[in-house]
Amino acid sequence: MRPGARVGRLPVARDPGDSASLQEVGPLSRAVDEILSWYPADQPATLRRLRRILEQGRTGGSGRLVVLPVDQGVEHGPGRSFAVNPAGYDPRYHARLALDAGCSAHALPLGAARVVAPAYAQDLPLILKCNGADGLFVGGDPQPAVVAGVEEALALGCAAVGFTIYPGSARRNAMYEQLRALARDADAAGLPLVVWSYPRGSGVSQEGRTAVDVVAYAAHLACQLGAHIVKVKPPSPFLESDAARTALTGAGVPLDTLADRVRHVVQSAFDGRRIVIFSGGAAKGTAEVLEENRQTAAGGGFGTIMGRNSFQRPHGQAVRLLRQVMDIHMAAAASGAREAGVTP
Repeated sequence: MRPGARVGRLPVARDPGDSASLQEVGPLSRAVDEILSWYPADQPATLRRLRRILEQGRTGGSGRLVVLPVDQGVEHGPGRSFAVNPAGYDPRYHARLALDAGCSAHALPLGAARVVAPAYAQDLPLILKCNGADGLFVGGDPQPAVVAGVEEALALGCAAVGFTIYPGSARRNAMYEQLRALARDADAAGLPLVVWSYPRGSGVSQEGRTAVDVVAYAAHLACQLGAHIVKVKPPSPFLESDAARTALTGAGVPLDTLADRVRHVVQSAFDGRRIVIFSGGAAKGTAEVLEENRQTAAGGGFGTIMGRNSFQRPHGQAVRLLRQVMDIHMAAAASGAREAGVTP
């Protein structure tokens, strides 16, 4: 049974560092209850924070997420990221945008979090990005630097921690071990873990970074490493591995449309029992953004984590686009609930 229908916006939990304030608030949808049931080994504090993210904003209660990530200044540089919309140089602009649009959460690096958290952490779930790589040197086998951890996340009142891995890099095992340490600390602290699983490095071709078999593999790895929420890129029709091509073709797995390929990626994430959201990628036109989200929603994706396609637009345009994207994912959730005979 897939996540159920939206039951309306729920109140925002206050004092996110206080477990008492993170108790269930208001009526709950079966969608959120079911999703939380997929994590039976997690402690109550982790589930309360995950519930807070799932109940935040316009998609609250639907089982779908639309997250605003802003780590592009680190990854790509400030000019490439913010010159087109100079308001974005100020970290507070992005938090305000996430609230105005009704986003589920806002992901950001430590420096920005220190600016944003005191004023926004009570009203907006923040995901502290704990590692990152700058774009000034990009070798054949990249490895992000660990720059924050659970201690900082708790001190700033964040709702979750995030971490990037590069399956396919010769340094992947070091990243997996770092992620294991973060997952252990996050579990002890009651913080959900969000994993950016981006294949790259000498083990995959350039085209293979978004190949459907490689993206599915990356999602599965993130789940096995303890992710509550997995972020991957929308998968292309390309198949990197001959062995995977033989297996998928022999099993008759449909991969023709983006929705088909998303369905395979989601199935690879514990048969859809982990939250898989898809990146927005490079800036593109509104029609293309909306169609991509229609396809990922139709394939059973749990939403999007969309940065440049939102914050590089003027504020009003960004809010409208984010809300259109939310409407697409909420409609897909409601349609799936009706097909399954689920009511809130």
